[in-house]
Amino acid sequence: RFFIVGTDAPAGSRFRVLKIDRTTAPDELVITEDEAVYTKNEVDDLLEMIAQGNRATGGMREVTKFYGIVGFVRFTEGYYLVVVTKRSPVALIGGHYVFHIDAVSTLSIHSSTTPTTKLDKNSDEARYLQMFQSVDLTKNFYFSYSYDITRTLQWNMTRQRSEGRNKMFVWNQYLLENGFGKQGQMESQWALPIMYGFVDQSKLSIMGRNAYVTLIARRSRHFAGARFLKRGVNDRGYVANDVESEQIVSEMSTTSFCGAGTGKVSPNHTSFVQHRGSIPLNWTQDGTNMSPKPAIELSVVDPFFTAAALHFDDMFKRYGAPCIVLNLIKAKEKTARESILLKEFSDCIEYLNQFLPEEKKIQHIKWDMSRASKSPNENVISVLEIIADKTFARTGFFHSGADQGLHNQKRRTDNSLHLQNGVVRTNCIDCLDRTNAAQFIIAKCALGHQLYSLGLIAEPFVPFDCDAVNMLTEMYHDHGDTIALQYGGSHLVNTMETYRKINQWTSHSRDMIESIRRFYSNSFVGKFYAEKQDSMNLFLGNYIVRSGQPALWELPGDHHLHNTMDPKIRSIRKSYISWWTPESLIPQENLAHNRLLGTHDGQSYHDITQDGVESDQNDLHDLSHSPVPDQPMQEKEESDVGKDMHSRSRFADGVTPGDL
Repeated sequence: RFFIVGTDAPAGSRFRVLKIDRTTAPDELVITEDEAVYTKNEVDDLLEMIAQGNRATGGMREVTKFYGIVGFVRFTEGYYLVVVTKRSPVALIGGHYVFHIDAVSTLSIHSSTTPTTKLDKNSDEARYLQMFQSVDLTKNFYFSYSYDITRTLQWNMTRQRSEGRNKMFVWNQYLLENGFGKQGQMESQWALPIMYGFVDQSKLSIMGRNAYVTLIARRSRHFAGARFLKRGVNDRGYVANDVESEQIVSEMSTTSFCGAGTGKVSPNHTSFVQHRGSIPLNWTQDGTNMSPKPAIELSVVDPFFTAAALHFDDMFKRYGAPCIVLNLIKAKEKTARESILLKEFSDCIEYLNQFLPEEKKIQHIKWDMSRASKSPNENVISVLEIIADKTFARTGFFHSGADQGLHNQKRRTDNSLHLQNGVVRTNCIDCLDRTNAAQFIIAKCALGHQLYSLGLIAEPFVPFDCDAVNMLTEMYHDHGDTIALQYGGSHLVNTMETYRKINQWTSHSRDMIESIRRFYSNSFVGKFYAEKQDSMNLFLGNYIVRSGQPALWELPGDHHLHNTMDPKIRSIRKSYISWWTPESLIPQENLAHNRLLGTHDGQSYHDITQDGVESDQNDLHDLSHSPVPDQPMQEKEESDVGKDMHSRSRFADGVTPGDL
């Protein structure tokens, strides 16, 4: 048996035990969660009893220590257990730490009574394992024990926790389901959801007061893949390069989501959410030729725009209305490429809008940013700032309390919330360079309002070249670079320096170098990206190894892995007219958890943790404000035991005496 002992902290006082049976057939996985909560002495006695009972077969030995279970996976032979062995804290949100995965270990689950040999490197099993491990979990994968990083701050502070995590952003969803079941992973305290994307946090000091700016990018696991291999939308409405970016600004006089000793929600937290994603049409590009700008083809022409309808319905479900589409692709070209999509996308939105209520229609802002940037008569930044002001005024932002603006004439005496309704959905052709610049300008606009609402600045505006904007520029540059590397394999080509037209020689030289690198990435490493796509499909469970079917590397393509092939399912379609879900158009205020909205009446509030357990924050108000702790935060609820998973993993051979 494998015995995993989990505790609530490095020097924890409460322990739980998870047992994995090693005597089953290779295609079976039996996991038993011991519901008992043990003290240090009790768990030591339990392990000693198990060791004594197995002395004849070798006893028990400690194999590794780790910080959480990523999940379980099987190929042609037995199961593997994937665990986090190193981590580093990267952010602190409302008293909850967010960690980056620094190292993982993949452990084979085999019975010691069965002779095993080292895998033949030419075997299918070894090849699948190598492909699986080529998804580097030590680059841009994050987790939190007590905060749901798959949800926005607004969702976490206002919605019913029973709705669970957003599976779209749980990249180990398939791996967790293998061990804990499709429903069990949402409840098991051993499961550790991980998110792929970007997390950064910086400290901002203003007139002796400290604020933290946190930037989180969540990459969708649906229709995920590399540039040119994943374009447009699949028939389920999921788009390529789908990334949700959240900008959280918190004034750090109190760390947690509620005030020290009061139990009331703290008014010191704000957030603003943006979205980027490929144009939701069925289009492709052949990236295997030597052209730096491959031709764009519409692979399916659907007069009802069925896939786009599913996509925008999902956007309404996630963010509400309005959905503002900021479309930055080219309008005029010598050889039509991007402009092909401009007309089709415009027709798509026009078709879908005719059935929506007037005040809920999709707003389509079309602007050829590339052409404008090359024109001596146009100021790209000025135009983007106008767009930012208008779109931000439509969506607003989330603030956990009343506006504290220094000169707010309409300052309210209650503690009611400000909620963001809707989202700006930005796209260019790749959703990389132009998109990142536009998102930064919108984020700059939001930052001014966020700092103003917290009472940190005198007016809701921050100018270029001030410390706050310089910091934000660097954060969004890293944010854009990371997204570009994940999707395109190269850094940003055009940065904010490019569009602001400063440091022209240095910026131009850098842009040229990155353009060459991107061309090389597009033209010469097609096989590399095909292998990367295969690895991602294997990791995400898009392809599951089964006997009697072609091996993953033998498939001519992966279209069937990302689209619905079952004709019975394909025949079930929503109405072409009533294509949206009416509940998704309800204002966010009506969807917010009324328990939180009622806090201004003196109602007590408990913090929201990712597993739905209420933890009294009165014990957490004195936590260090530093986002780089030496030790993880200790949870207080008894049902949280095992969540922190600063674990000792013990493996015992033979039959276990007694029933855990």
